[in-house]
Amino acid sequence: MNIPAELRYTNEHEWIRVEGEVAYVGITDYAQSELGEIVFLDINTEGESLAQGEVFGSVEAVKTVSDLNMPVAGEVLEVNETINDQPELVNSDPYGEGWMIKIQMADPAELDTLLDANAYQALIG
Repeated sequence: MNIPAELRYTNEHEWIRVEGEVAYVGITDYAQSELGEIVFLDINTEGESLAQGEVFGSVEAVKTVSDLNMPVAGEVLEVNETINDQPELVNSDPYGEGWMIKIQMADPAELDTLLDANAYQALIG
C-alpha cells in the first residue's frame, strides 16, 4: 500500500498535498483499492467554500458510491477535469494524475488535525 510521507490523511481516506498557497485533495491508494474500479466522479463544488469534513463530491465504483469529504476548510478552486473522462486514473495514480480538487485553504492550522503517514498506516492496519 502506497502511503506517501509528505501527505496528510483523513479518517475517511482522503489525502491533502500542500503546494504553496493551494492544496490538492484526492483519495488514498487504500480507498481506491477498497472501492474497486472507479467509473464516475460527481464533483460540482468548484467556487464553493466548504467546512472541514463537509462533502465536496462523490465517487462511484462498480460496487458502491462514496462521499468525498474536505480534509480542511477552504474554497474549491478547481476540479480535475481529466478524471471526468478518465476516472480510472483515480485507481492507477491516486496521488498524481488522479487528484480530485485544488483548494485554497481557509485555515492551514487545520492540517495539524489530520493524520500523518504513520498514523494513517495504523488506521488501515
